[in-house]
Amino acid sequence: MGHAGLPAVAVYVALNALIILVLAYLVGHLRGRQDALEPGALGDKTLTRAIRAHGNATEYIPTAMLLLLVLALLDASVALIHGLGGAFTLGRVSQAIGMMRDRHPNAVRFTGNLLTGLVYLVGACAAIFLALR
Repeated sequence: MGHAGLPAVAVYVALNALIILVLAYLVGHLRGRQDALEPGALGDKTLTRAIRAHGNATEYIPTAMLLLLVLALLDASVALIHGLGGAFTLGRVSQAIGMMRDRHPNAVRFTGNLLTGLVYLVGACAAIFLALR
């Protein structure tokens, strides 16, 4: 077991950590502008959307990164890891952009949801297949 996919996993862990960092910065920046103890309670829709975009990222990114790690440890192909990691990361960016838009639902957010769900499904099936082979 050489775990050739680990460097690929590292790339997607790092990129998705940066996505979370950017979203956290956006929330902090908007809270700072509001200058209130209970931001969001003031009806700031932009802040509320930023909080949800950050929360959504922190809900989905850890499981996907764990799934990529498991695939690498099970010696999945590097192409599969890059395919899933790239699609997931693109989906997370799309999801965040879509969540920050005024209008919901929107195609950008839908694309993020679709990519995330497909990566979870394909990655989970691949992990089960590799574990049982």
